[in-house]
Amino acid sequence: MIEVLERDAAEVDDDLSAAGLLALARSRKAAEDRAAADLLDVAARWADLHPPESIHSVATFAVPGCEHEEPIAGPGTPLVAEFCVAELGAVLGVSTPSAKRLVGHALELRHRLPRLHAAVQSGSVPAWRARSVAETTIHSSPALTMEAAAFVDTQVAAVAGRIGPAQLDRLVAEAIQRYDLAEADPSADPEDGWQHVDPRHATLHGEDVHYAGTMRFEAELDIADALDLDRALTHGAATMEALGSDASLDVRRSAALGDLARTQTALDLFAQGGRAARATDEGGRAAREAVHEGGRVAREERAGVSRPDLPVAREVVLHTHFNATPTPDGPILDATGRLEEGQRLVLLDHVKDWCTDSHTKVTIRPVIDLNAELSTPAYEPTTRIREAVILRDRTCMFPWCTRSARRCDLDHVIPFDAGGPTSTTNLAPLCRTHHRLKTHSSWHYETPEPGAYEWTSPHGHRFRRDPTGTQPIDAGPPPDVPQPRRR
Repeated sequence: MIEVLERDAAEVDDDLSAAGLLALARSRKAAEDRAAADLLDVAARWADLHPPESIHSVATFAVPGCEHEEPIAGPGTPLVAEFCVAELGAVLGVSTPSAKRLVGHALELRHRLPRLHAAVQSGSVPAWRARSVAETTIHSSPALTMEAAAFVDTQVAAVAGRIGPAQLDRLVAEAIQRYDLAEADPSADPEDGWQHVDPRHATLHGEDVHYAGTMRFEAELDIADALDLDRALTHGAATMEALGSDASLDVRRSAALGDLARTQTALDLFAQGGRAARATDEGGRAAREAVHEGGRVAREERAGVSRPDLPVAREVVLHTHFNATPTPDGPILDATGRLEEGQRLVLLDHVKDWCTDSHTKVTIRPVIDLNAELSTPAYEPTTRIREAVILRDRTCMFPWCTRSARRCDLDHVIPFDAGGPTSTTNLAPLCRTHHRLKTHSSWHYETPEPGAYEWTSPHGHRFRRDPTGTQPIDAGPPPDVPQPRRR
C-alpha cells in the first residue's frame, strides 16, 4: 500500500513530493481564508460609501419605485442605499441577493458581533464560520437586540467560533430568554395551552422530488375532515380497482387524492340535464373536455361511474420543453425534458400520463419561431411576443440573475417614449428589482443582437448577458469613474 501511495504521488507532480503538496494545500487554504476575511471588510466599507444620504432623492421620502434605504442586517446596524448592492454583486460575479447577504453579514459582524469580527480579521476564525453565526443572529425570531447579540458574540468568540448549528440555535434561544425578548406564548401553558394551538396544516414538500416523478404532501386535518377524506380515498381506490387497475392500494389512494384536487365533489352545480359547459378564463367562452377514447375517462364512462361533466376545479399550468429529433416519420421527442417550474428535469412518460388523466385539460400552443421578429404598435406586448421573449431568454437578463422570465417584467431596451418599438428585438425580461434598478439608477444596457445584452454599471464596469450566462466584457479598470452620489 505504501508503494502505491508513493507511486501515485510521484505521478501527480514531478517537482513536489507528498509533503510539498500538503504544504501547498495548507498555504492555499490560508490564502483563501485571508481573502474571505478581506472581502468581508471590503463589503462593509462599500456599505459605508453608500449610506441613505447618497441617494439623490432623500430616502425618507418614499417615492414608489425609486431607490430607498434598506436594512440588511440586525437592529443597530447602519442602513444602506438599496441599489448599491447590485454593482458589488456584478463585480464579484454573484447575484444581487447573494451580494446583499454578504454586505449584511459584514455589517452584522462589525457592529453587533465585534469579538467574532476581530477573530476573523486576525485569522483565528474562518470567515465562513463567522458568516453562519451572522446569518443566524440576523434572522432570529424575535430579533436580537444589541445586548442579546453581544451575549451571543461573547459566547461564540470564547470557543473561537467552533460551534455547530444546533449549539448556535440553543445559544440564540438562551439569549432570547435571558433578555426577555419573546412575547408571551399562551400555547406554552401546561394546562390550557392546547386551547391556543391549531395544528392543522397542509404542506407540500416541493424541495424533495423523487426520481419516480413524485412529491411528498403532508397534512393534519380536523377529525371530521380527515374521516371524510379517508372515505373519499377509499371509494376512489375501489373505483380504480373495479375499472381494472392493478396498482397497489397505496398507489390507488394517492391517485384518488390527485383526482380530488382536480374535481369538485362537495356540491354539483354544473350538471344541467346531463350536459354541462365550462366557462374558461379566455374571454368567457365555453369549452368542453376532450375525451380520449382509449383513456381512463372512456373506461369510466363504459362502467357507468365517470362524471365527465365535472370541470377541473383549478388550473395548474406546467411548462415543459423537449428537444425534437427530425426523422422521416416525423419528429421524435427526447425521453427527458426540462420543467420550467422549479427548474427540474421531467420525463416524457410522466407528461404522457398527465395528458391522459381524466380531467386534464391539454392546451397545445402554436410553435413560435424564435428567430423571427414579432412587433406591435402598442406599448404593451402581445401574448405571443411575451412568450417568444420568455422562451428566448428564460431568466431575468440582469448580470448573474437567475429569476424565471415568466415572473419578470418586459422592459423596453430603448424606451417606448424615445421611439423604441415593442418588439422581440427591443424587449428584455427583467425581474422587478432589476427593472427598478435600470429605470431609477445609472445602470444601462443595449442589445448587440437579439437575446444578448451588454450592461454598464454606474462605475463603468461592463458585462455581457445572454441565455448562456454572464461574462465580464473587460477586466481592466473602467474609464471615467464617477464620484459616489451625494445629496
